[in-house]
Amino acid sequence: MPYDALTEAPDEALLVLYANGDGAAARVLTGRLTPRVLRYAARLLSDPAEAEDVAQEAMLRLWKIAPDWRQGEAQVTTWLYRVVTNLCTDRLRKRRSVGLDATPEVEDDRPGVVARMQEDDRAKALQAALGRLPERQREAVALRHLEGLSNPEIADVMEISVEAVESLTARGKRALAADLAGRREELGYDDG
Repeated sequence: MPYDALTEAPDEALLVLYANGDGAAARVLTGRLTPRVLRYAARLLSDPAEAEDVAQEAMLRLWKIAPDWRQGEAQVTTWLYRVVTNLCTDRLRKRRSVGLDATPEVEDDRPGVVARMQEDDRAKALQAALGRLPERQREAVALRHLEGLSNPEIADVMEISVEAVESLTARGKRALAADLAGRREELGYDDG
């Protein structure tokens, strides 16, 4: 059958021709039906990539059924739309029916109760040790290591030289380390 005649042939005739080995009939029918089923699947799924997968699967099923097609029982488009509808329904069910086991658990990045208690104990011990430092050392250590200021910023805040800040923070850190040294195990720092 000439190509011009194929473009005018009904869908059912093209499917029968394809079943009998006519590749040109398959190309005409594919060009005619694929855009329609693709638009339909896209409307049902609201996902262009999934719609393309469905349209491709539906057309593959059409080619597989072609040798067994019984003329006059249904229109090709009616059968194809039903296949697309079923494929889309299956995909939508899968989207909705993700079980709890398949859903990833939301990770709780907060520390557990024991870790929070340990952190509280550490914070209290540090606060107590800071309270035992001379005032200027306490200020310098707190600004540097707890507030995150740079040495020049601390120098501006405390109205002293950068060298004085370095000296105060170094002496303060040594004093804190000595004060807390005997409590490492109690505060959970030797937990391996």
